[in-house]
Amino acid sequence: MKELLSTVVSPLLRHPEELQISESKEGRKIKLEVKVDPEDMGRIIGKGGKRANAIRAVMKAKGTIDGVRVIVDIVE
Repeated sequence: MKELLSTVVSPLLRHPEELQISESKEGRKIKLEVKVDPEDMGRIIGKGGKRANAIRAVMKAKGTIDGVRVIVDIVE
């Protein structure tokens, strides 16, 4: 799950080397926390949160296929 998120997010960033993703599992729930360079925060969230919502939709679809609930948090 972490690898898929990295593949989706990395091309959006100016500083992909600063990308950090932490994954925690609780039963059938996976929480992914994404940390990026402050300069890239707007690029990953997008206008009106559209990119962030699209990223969450992709991860939710993968979670549905795998039978788990996926939560993606973008943190500073």
